Amino acid sequence: MKIGIACDHAGYYLKEEIVRFLQEKGHEVRDYGVYSTESVDYPDQAYLVAEAVTKGEVQQGILICGTGIGISIAANKVKGIRAALCHDVFSARMARQHNDSNILALGARVIGVGHALAIVEAYLEESFLGGRHLERVKKISRLEELN
Repeated sequence: MKIGIACDHAGYYLKEEIVRFLQEKGHEVRDYGVYSTESVDYPDQAYLVAEAVTKGEVQQGILICGTGIGISIAANKVKGIRAALCHDVFSARMARQHNDSNILALGARVIGVGHALAIVEAYLEESFLGGRHLERVKKISRLEELN
């Protein structure tokens, strides 16, 4: 799978661990930065991955900031993005199965590396179930047209 990943300065070390993990699993990873702990604004990083997802350059995205909150809010402003902030494996599975999430957001200051890798693995193992969930996802997409 082709996966885009980005973070702000708070997520740098976790991003590096996730990139290694994904590559070991055989995924193609496009790293959109950052490449150090120098302070940056998370909306800029969120947009890079969200744009790559919407253009089809990557199949899934992963975004990381201190809490995961800001970067997920920013990504969800991009039409077609369904970024899910997940801090547990169950939520990660449901984000894919029920919500057809196309970006996983994580909080580097909230969860440890081992737990984050388990969340990433669970998220990527799942796929959208469709069925009754499809109509709900379509309703989410229609909300984008209201403003």
